[in-house]
Amino acid sequence: MSRLKKAEPEVQQLTTRHVRLMAESLEVTERTVWRWLAAAERDESAAAEPGARAQSKDRFSVTPEVRRLLALWKGNVAAVHRELTARAAKGEGEPPPSIPTLHRAIRRDLTPGERAGLAGGQRAARKHDVFLARPRGWRNQVWETDHVQAAVLVDVDGKARRPWITWFTDCATNAITGVAVTPGDPSRESVLAALRSAVLREDPYGPFGGLPEKVRVDRGKDFLSRTVTAAFDLLDVTVEDLPAYTPHLKGTVEGLNRAVEGMFLAALPGYARQPRPGKRASGPKGEVLLGFEDFTARLLAWTLWWNTEHQPAPLRGRTPLEAWQDDPTPLRDVPATDLWTFALEDAGTRTLTTRGIRFRKRDYVGPWMTGQAGIQVRVRFMPHHDHRIEVYHATTGRYLGPADLADQATEEQVSAVRRARAARSRRLKKDLEVSQRERYAAVDRPEAPRRLGALTTAQAEAELAQATGADLSDLALRDLIPPAAPPAGWRTPASLAALTTPGLPAPVPSGRDSAYAQSGPDGRTAQPTTDEDGEAL
Repeated sequence: MSRLKKAEPEVQQLTTRHVRLMAESLEVTERTVWRWLAAAERDESAAAEPGARAQSKDRFSVTPEVRRLLALWKGNVAAVHRELTARAAKGEGEPPPSIPTLHRAIRRDLTPGERAGLAGGQRAARKHDVFLARPRGWRNQVWETDHVQAAVLVDVDGKARRPWITWFTDCATNAITGVAVTPGDPSRESVLAALRSAVLREDPYGPFGGLPEKVRVDRGKDFLSRTVTAAFDLLDVTVEDLPAYTPHLKGTVEGLNRAVEGMFLAALPGYARQPRPGKRASGPKGEVLLGFEDFTARLLAWTLWWNTEHQPAPLRGRTPLEAWQDDPTPLRDVPATDLWTFALEDAGTRTLTTRGIRFRKRDYVGPWMTGQAGIQVRVRFMPHHDHRIEVYHATTGRYLGPADLADQATEEQVSAVRRARAARSRRLKKDLEVSQRERYAAVDRPEAPRRLGALTTAQAEAELAQATGADLSDLALRDLIPPAAPPAGWRTPASLAALTTPGLPAPVPSGRDSAYAQSGPDGRTAQPTTDEDGEAL
């Protein structure tokens, strides 16, 4: 730069014009370009990488200890600096650099994914990963399935609940092949219901369906249950169990889970994640929730719109229906009656008696059972549908018919039982909360915790008496029939001898101890053999 100032005025003006053009092309200031030129004059190696900070052997780098502290303090660099400073004051290490230097070192030595992972865990780190896209394949080559809890409160028998959605989607066409909605927690029954609607192609399920070649699941216990895996085996469908915490391996159904909330659920009344004024995320007062039946109808209508009108980006302007119809891959269909058999759980064989079929300590009867008592049958049932079973001949496997629960309670009786159970649960919960609620005094200096809540002597005695009266062991009358007196040769403490009944014969021991109570020639019990100290041998 000093040589530039000593140059001729014309050359200096020409250089200034070049620096201005260079600054405009690189989108930096002219002062930055002059600083780069000055650095290149001092060190020719700086001209190879203008603007790079000079390398130094004393430059601070992120060490494994700094990485551990970043994970401990959730990425808080200031807290890491305080921790390093405190350790250096104790002589446990070198003093750390300044906070800006520590920030620069972390940004330089750690990738954005590593910084996010140290601050928020593996899920946050995955947001910075790059994933490859699978080939589209052909229809029914691979399906993906999953449960998702709808972010909408729905009225279910007078209670606000968030229903669960179980669906199957085709990876090649992005079509939703099957869907099932459950008011409560999903189970294997939800998977079987969604699978039935996914495989069938007759009204009202078609035209999507048929048997897939493979189904991807995410280690859910419902998808890997014995009943579901047996159904897939009978249908000749391969189940691919994905590793845990790998949602990117089934991106089609995960994308559908995100899309249904932003495109459908967010506009419904009772949306649970709607921004609310105040601190609590509660819904507005007087909000009318959808009924479960109405919610299911709207979800099925949205599913139809997704399949027939929506144009996902991977399909390049086509709807899932158009992509499905343009694919010439042949389909494998299963009759509805056979599919119903595959979707049932086997309960083994039973004997048909005059009272019907005994299953789970209850009797099931059907009109077709007349004259059939005495035959061996095989029972199959839909999980959690305990009001009806399906009966097959044990030898031939021929379907005989359904059997309904005998003496089934009315809806009024079931409602009354549920109300009684709910009241009992509320009482028990309240009692447990009262018994476990302990308050402690606040402290402003280190001291032992001090419980709050004083009792008088009378209150303590009354509560202990009530608790004692509830213990059955305390109600036993131990002195109603005193134990018999021990044999005369035994050394019995005076306190125990006073509690025995004299004159009653002692019980004769049995087994190998009977040698101690053998009868003598006169019929009396022989005395046990003792040593010189009087102890029994």
